[in-house]
Amino acid sequence: MSRGSETRDRIMDVAQDAILAKGFDATSIEEIVANAEITKSGFFYHFKDKNALAHALIERHIVIEDEIFDDLEARAKELSDDPLQRMLIGLKLLAELLDDIPDGHPGCIVATAAYQDRLFDKDVREANLRAVLGWRQRFKRQFEEIAKLYPPKEDVDLAALADMVSSTVEGGLVMSRALNNPAITSEQVMLLRSYVKLLFAPRMH
Repeated sequence: MSRGSETRDRIMDVAQDAILAKGFDATSIEEIVANAEITKSGFFYHFKDKNALAHALIERHIVIEDEIFDDLEARAKELSDDPLQRMLIGLKLLAELLDDIPDGHPGCIVATAAYQDRLFDKDVREANLRAVLGWRQRFKRQFEEIAKLYPPKEDVDLAALADMVSSTVEGGLVMSRALNNPAITSEQVMLLRSYVKLLFAPRMH
């Protein structure tokens, strides 16, 4: 990795830590510059403003999350050919992943940007929307595969069900922070897993 790339990554790491702790609005360029141990001109060499920084953070977040979920899906597929079992395994692996993070998950840059979207330009808002829709598309595809073999016991919009995965994780992160209990997010994921299992459980004849 080049020195320029290392500096850019350090700026983004420092910025993300501060933003997840107190939000975009309360995180100044001056603070980022001081903690990254660079000059202000060094910051502006990599990012023309805070919008450009936010856009880069969201794009990096999308790449990292895609890699994580691709890995979870691949591991689940190694363990089962059945789409329902793969989903249940994947959710269990996700809960375990969340449990393994020291001091709990730090939060989500996409959610933080969504809370303060008035600060950002069109490019940032579109990147954030793409991140959210990426979760919907991924899990909707999986639920569609399940529904072909196991019709749900209740009428359910599969896109809304896919969004429930995001809502469960994001809501769990909020509750974890509010109650200072890192275990809450994984517990919520496991409750979602139970709901999915009951919703698609084969009907008894």
